Amino acid sequence: MFTSSLSTQQQRELARRLTTFLSQYSHVSDSYIIEFFTEDLWHTLPPSWQPVLQDLSYPQIADLLLDAAHTDKRYPSVWPLSLLAFRATAHALAFPRERCGAGGRGGAAGSEKPEEFLHNQSQSALLGHAFRKHVKPKKQHEIRKLGQLVKQLCDQTDCSSVVDVGSGQGHLTRFLSFGLGLSVTAIEADHTLVAMASKFDGQLLLALEKERQKKNCSPLVPVSESSPRHLAGWVNPKASWEAFIEQLSVSDWVDDGVPTPSGPSRKRLRGSELQGPSAEKCCSCGENSQRHPDFVLTGLHACGDLSATLLRHFVSCPYVRGITSVACCYMKITTEENPAPPGVVAAPRTSVQEALHSEFGYPMSSFVGGLPGHRLSYKAREGACHATEDYIRRLREESELLRTHCYRATLETFVRETRPDLRRAGIQTIKKAHLLPFTEYARLGLARVGLPPGLPLAPQRVEAMLKQQRRVVVYFSLALLLAPVVETLVLLDRIIYLQENGVGSQLVPLFDPNLSPRNFVLVALKAPETPKEEKNGKSQTKICQSLVKKVT
Repeated sequence: MFTSSLSTQQQRELARRLTTFLSQYSHVSDSYIIEFFTEDLWHTLPPSWQPVLQDLSYPQIADLLLDAAHTDKRYPSVWPLSLLAFRATAHALAFPRERCGAGGRGGAAGSEKPEEFLHNQSQSALLGHAFRKHVKPKKQHEIRKLGQLVKQLCDQTDCSSVVDVGSGQGHLTRFLSFGLGLSVTAIEADHTLVAMASKFDGQLLLALEKERQKKNCSPLVPVSESSPRHLAGWVNPKASWEAFIEQLSVSDWVDDGVPTPSGPSRKRLRGSELQGPSAEKCCSCGENSQRHPDFVLTGLHACGDLSATLLRHFVSCPYVRGITSVACCYMKITTEENPAPPGVVAAPRTSVQEALHSEFGYPMSSFVGGLPGHRLSYKAREGACHATEDYIRRLREESELLRTHCYRATLETFVRETRPDLRRAGIQTIKKAHLLPFTEYARLGLARVGLPPGLPLAPQRVEAMLKQQRRVVVYFSLALLLAPVVETLVLLDRIIYLQENGVGSQLVPLFDPNLSPRNFVLVALKAPETPKEEKNGKSQTKICQSLVKKVT
């Protein structure tokens, strides 16, 4: 399903239904599975649900609850209508995660890798070998698909420049630059990743040069004309688009120590050198600045508020002609109720201008923000980041990994009884926890929260709780059923935000969800300049839909 098939009224009606449904079952989406025993979560479910759910086998949980595409609905017992309605509504409201014509693998049921990996599970047959080095299969799949879409968007908007935000080690950047011939500026907050990206650029250049020499091709073009430009910097979500453009305009030449094909290390821009030849007055401060060419903005799994920030810059900045946005880490989005989620440093405000840009990451649209029940808790947004397809595979395989949640919930009981202030203490992942006896798991976990590893554990109580593993798995699956619904609301809010600003968009499951759980890409472009009252987004939406079809 393409979201462009929904009218503005249908989008808003869907948002109403989503907020109503999610607010009704917020006690499930907001619950922490590690508190299964301490909060007696099982008995918070409707009494009529409990007897039919507790007897489900793991494959039945996958087929009857989580897999929307599974057609063989042989229920082992009569289900209450309220449970059937809960399941059906959750699947009906969520955006489909499998693209149309994806080979009939059946949405979440699929377990095969995309066809490009049929001959070699670690190397995409559709991506040149030079771009596969240092790149895992998941990322190979993503950079090829997204890169092709960005190129289509550049051609449509007549842009040859791209800004890749949150570029990491530069895998997408290199494919856009060396593979598709685009002029790319990459900005990444982690200086270590920026250094690695430059190093990998050099390795790729050497590999390309060797390949050309073997084929007796013309020499490699000068590095300054072909290499992507890397900038180490944090994109402040509170800053204006003018500050963002200024950040991209840094022209700091540094010696990165990476040898060029001709031998010595090169001097390269740490900034983007986006500026053109003519200077003009800055629209915000009156200072002399360089004019910037138009560019396309992209972010592959831009974390938390970064995706929302890029959408705001796209709407406000006259130089940004198009955007492809792939989001992740919804729990790190700021909200009015949760302006500084765990692990997120509050953005400083360094000027009066930046103080004007204080919007939160959710909701972005005025419409969704005005709906009763629109609030999404940190836990609900964290749940929306889970890999549903992977959990379905575990259920069908009856994997031993399924015992991990029960282990942690059992341990939480003893931790809370010993130290009530250690509620939801972070134990982090214990290596191969599912293969350990519970006593060993508990010994390692207790030490991590500062409790005596030899803390006495009542064996009979432990045994009784571990016997409820199936109930724990069922409850977690109910929460997981809501995860795509939460993600749909977050992404629909962004679609409506663009619509409110006169921009049509397209949301499409571009990546294979079995390989890339956060597989939706939001695509938008600005139409040629027209009076604001004439902009309704319809023409942009049709163009976006055409671009996506070419790639998928």
